[in-house]
Amino acid sequence: MEPKYKRILLKVSGEALAGEQKNGLNYNAITSICASIKKVVDAGVQVAIVVGGGNFWRGRSSGAMDRTRADHIGMLATAMNALAVADVLESLGCEVRVQTAISMQQVAEPYIRNRAVRHLEKGRVVIFGCGTGNPFFSTDTAASLRAVEIGADIYFKATLVDGVYDKDPHKFDDAQKYDTLTFTKVMSDGLAVMDSTAAAMCHDNNMKMLVFDLTRPDNIYDAVMGKNIGTVVSED
Repeated sequence: MEPKYKRILLKVSGEALAGEQKNGLNYNAITSICASIKKVVDAGVQVAIVVGGGNFWRGRSSGAMDRTRADHIGMLATAMNALAVADVLESLGCEVRVQTAISMQQVAEPYIRNRAVRHLEKGRVVIFGCGTGNPFFSTDTAASLRAVEIGADIYFKATLVDGVYDKDPHKFDDAQKYDTLTFTKVMSDGLAVMDSTAAAMCHDNNMKMLVFDLTRPDNIYDAVMGKNIGTVVSED
């Protein structure tokens, strides 16, 4: 069975890396995710990853702290997560490069678009840390931006729910799941799948997105192989 996509951008939340403990790093949870990524790489798919930082820090909920400084702390949290994911992927036999939007050359490469694409073409997994490098922009926006920049076939948004709903399925029993959706509807209805800046980036650049559940890590592989999971968001 041939993969449906040649190059993907995978967004992994910080919470997913924390597992059941909800914060920090959970080695077993990271290993499960990375094992599925390894299967995707072995199938010949080029994989780029954007990691969140919510398992360590959330700038928006930092209270009285200056928002710019709080967001900078959050960017550093994503760098820690990127290094942790890289370490586990390497232990599984993947070649990995970490690139960060804030310069920290002792631990990672600076983000250079052409270099990232070259790594992907050579079969290396590229992990992007530090978001866009700018405050006030979420890691969802960073993932949308990087997906467009590297020419990904699709943006995989791996979450803790099995798709996009018209309301929070954890709070409302009558929440309805969408199989397909447009970014226009995401923005007009204020659906909580991603912030409006990220949705606009995908909309304006015709980037397709698949939202699916990461609590079953093999969903990453199944999605790459074209199985019908999650919610597809596009303007097609």
